[in-house]
Amino acid sequence: MKKKLHVRLAVMIVAMATGILLISTATILISTHYHITMYMNQADGAMHDMPRLNTHLEQAIMQSVLWTFLGSIVLAACMGFFVAKRVSAPLVEMKAVAEKMTGGQLDSRTAVNGDDELAELGRSINELAEQLQRLERIRITMTEDIAHELRTPLATLKSHMRALEDGIWEPTPERIHSCYEEIVRLADLINELEELNELDSPVFRLNRTKVPLETVMVKVKGFMSAAFLEKEIAFTVDAPRSVYLDADPDRLTQILVNLLSNALTYTPPGGEVALKGRRAGDKVLITVKDTGPGIRESDLPYIFERFYRGDKSRNRRSGGSGLGLAIVSKLVEAHGGRVSAANERGAVFLISLTAAQPPAVVTKGLPEPGTAAE
Repeated sequence: MKKKLHVRLAVMIVAMATGILLISTATILISTHYHITMYMNQADGAMHDMPRLNTHLEQAIMQSVLWTFLGSIVLAACMGFFVAKRVSAPLVEMKAVAEKMTGGQLDSRTAVNGDDELAELGRSINELAEQLQRLERIRITMTEDIAHELRTPLATLKSHMRALEDGIWEPTPERIHSCYEEIVRLADLINELEELNELDSPVFRLNRTKVPLETVMVKVKGFMSAAFLEKEIAFTVDAPRSVYLDADPDRLTQILVNLLSNALTYTPPGGEVALKGRRAGDKVLITVKDTGPGIRESDLPYIFERFYRGDKSRNRRSGGSGLGLAIVSKLVEAHGGRVSAANERGAVFLISLTAAQPPAVVTKGLPEPGTAAE
C-alpha cells in the first residue's frame, strides 16, 4: 500500500507533539509531587510559618513549569530539526542531481527509497535523465548521419564543379544532369528531414476522413506503375471493396508510396511486388511484398529508425536516405496503427489499422420495396 507523504508528515508531527506533551506532563507531575511532599513535611512542625511555605511552594511549582516549558521548546526544536532533515534530505539530493543534469552529467541518478510522493519524484527524475540520455544519443547519431548523408553529394558536386572550372570536363548535358541529380538528392534529403520534424511536432495533426481503401490503392497504383514497368518488375494491386478507414488519405497514400518505393529499390528486374489490402475483424491489414533479397534478421528491429540502412556500404543512389521507413512508422503511429517487417521469400511489410464503418446509404426518395413507381 502506497504511503502518502502528507500522512507520514502528519504521523511524525503528531508523534513529536505527543512525545513532548507526555514528557512535559510527566516532568510537571513529578516536580509538583516532590514540592508538595516537601511542603507537607515542613508544614507539620511549622504551622506559624505557613505563609512563607506557601510562597515557597508556589515559586517552586512556577519554576518547575517554566523549566519544563523551556525544556519542551528545546526538545521540540531538536525533534523538528530531525524531522525536517529526514524530509528534506531526499529533496536536497534530487536538487543536486538536477544541477548535475543541467551541467550535462546525464548519467546522474538519485536514490529511491519507499513508495511515497518523494520516491515517485525521484523515479520521475531518474526516468527524465534516461529520456534525456536517449535524446542526446539520438541527437548525436542524427548529427553524424546528416553529416554523412550530406558529405557524399556535396563532395561529388564539388569535384564536378572544380573539374568544370579547371577545364578538365566539358559542360556536356550528361555531366550537367549528373550535377542536377545530386542537387535533387540533397533537396529530397532536406525535405524528408523537415517532414520528420513536422511529424515529431506536438502540433502535427492528421486530416482524418472516412476513406475507402480501394480508392487510395488504385491512386497509388497510378503513381507507381510506370516506375515498376521501367524497371521490368511485375506490380500487382489487390484492392478490397467496401473497406473503409478513418484516415488522412494524403498521408495514407504517402505511406504506401514510401513502402512501394522501398520495394522498387531493392527488387531486381524480373521480380515481383504486390500490394494487398484486406479486412480482418475490426482491423484493416495492408501488405507490401517483394521478391528482393529480403532483410537480415539482425536488421529487422532497426529498419524503421532514422538513417538506418542494413547495408552500410550502400549510398543514397542504391539504398535511399534511410528516412522513408522512419516516415512510414511515424505516420502509421499517428493513425493509431502498427507497422512491422518480416522475411518471406523477400521483404514483407505489414500495416495494421483500425477499420471504419462504411458510410450510410441514403435511400430518401426511393420507392418502398414491392411498391410500383407511379
